[in-house]
Amino acid sequence: MKILALESTAVAGSAALVEDEKVLGEFYCNTALTHSQTLMPMVEQLLACTRTALEDVDLFAVTAGPGSFTGVRIGVSSVKGMAMALEKPCCAVSTLEAMACGASMVEGLVCALMDARCGQVYTALFRVSGGKVERLTQDSAVSAAEAAAVCAAWPGEKLYLAGDGAALCAPLPEFRALGAVLLPEPVRYQRASGAARAALAMAGRGEVLSADRLAPIYLRVPQAERELKKRLRTQ
Repeated sequence: MKILALESTAVAGSAALVEDEKVLGEFYCNTALTHSQTLMPMVEQLLACTRTALEDVDLFAVTAGPGSFTGVRIGVSSVKGMAMALEKPCCAVSTLEAMACGASMVEGLVCALMDARCGQVYTALFRVSGGKVERLTQDSAVSAAEAAAVCAAWPGEKLYLAGDGAALCAPLPEFRALGAVLLPEPVRYQRASGAARAALAMAGRGEVLSADRLAPIYLRVPQAERELKKRLRTQ
């Protein structure tokens, strides 16, 4: 099965083509350019370099959230367009699960952490063993201290921190008390290849969607909507 996966939930963006568990190619871009400028050109070059026609893709995957609201929408919209045109299935991958799948070489617990601003992190906890990723908690938006408390419920296992929120949380006393290890930068952040690995497992469980059902995964109301509601309350 050939999977084309996109990742655009944070500052960096990436596109990967994976056949079963083999990464055929991956493009990664971490610049000041927006995902609307870089994502589809990466897809075009990826397909050209791997000599793959878009029609040969069996499954489209995208990190559908949590993450930047604009970035999530760009990634989801790009996949919806390609999958709908070809009438191919899709997978809406959790950004946090993509992080854990990208760290499948470790043995222990992986706490995925994204900076959600407003004193919160997006987080979920996974167990990684023998290259397999097992979800232990659902995605949530909580304080860093609450995220550490969740990790403390699984004592005696090595704890690794992944994501752009990992460097913020690693120095905190709550995580230091757990002996948390900050993953090295090359495997710390979410990438499209991790999303593809998660999508492969999802497809095996029958967790695929038609393009018209693919939608962003929001754990919080978008900031613009929050500010609008706040203004309306003060009027």
